[in-house]
Amino acid sequence: MATNNISNDHLNSYRNFTYGELLVIKGSIFEYSTILQFVKSIDFSKNSLSGKIPVEVTSLQGLQSLNLSYNLLIGSIPENIGAMGSLESIDFSLNQLSGQVPSSMSSLTFLNHLNLSNNNLIGKIPLSTQLQSLDPSSFIGNKLCGPPLTNNCATNGVKPNIRSKDTSGLEVDWFYVSMSLGLVVGFWGVCGPLLLNKQWRMMYFQFLDHMGYKLKSAVLL
Repeated sequence: MATNNISNDHLNSYRNFTYGELLVIKGSIFEYSTILQFVKSIDFSKNSLSGKIPVEVTSLQGLQSLNLSYNLLIGSIPENIGAMGSLESIDFSLNQLSGQVPSSMSSLTFLNHLNLSNNNLIGKIPLSTQLQSLDPSSFIGNKLCGPPLTNNCATNGVKPNIRSKDTSGLEVDWFYVSMSLGLVVGFWGVCGPLLLNKQWRMMYFQFLDHMGYKLKSAVLL
């Protein structure tokens, strides 16, 4: 599995044997018999495996399917998993893996089945044609964001503020903005004409004097 080539000696060793094996690949169960020697797959699912995924597994460049689901694995996904260029199927679901999805996974051009659901993974899903074309269920049960999931990634782990921001980066509270505009419009709507029209200004002050006189008389009575 550490090579992409199959030697003639390797093929001859299987030529006189017929046997079968059930393998879980790409989420489905397949039975292989005489062509089992061509299948490069590791299926350790539904065991009680614990600890971290060995980084040495990334040296298996000929491996096509890797299933470690339903175990107790912890730690992060090996960063160099992108070196396994022949991988078509990865299933790490239902473990306790943490950290981010390695960016090198975006280089797995043959990958068409991936299941990372129900772990403790965080961060943004790397961008690639393969990863973004997968079903969102491949990533549920984590704290991941970005396509193909619908939730957007926040900057520095903080949710985006729904309020608008001005060019200086300060938050704009539209309630106080509208209140200030209302005060300005109301002030100039009343005081503007008085300042511009002398006759209206005189009539306004006469009205105030008259109202003050009537109020004073009412208080004295």
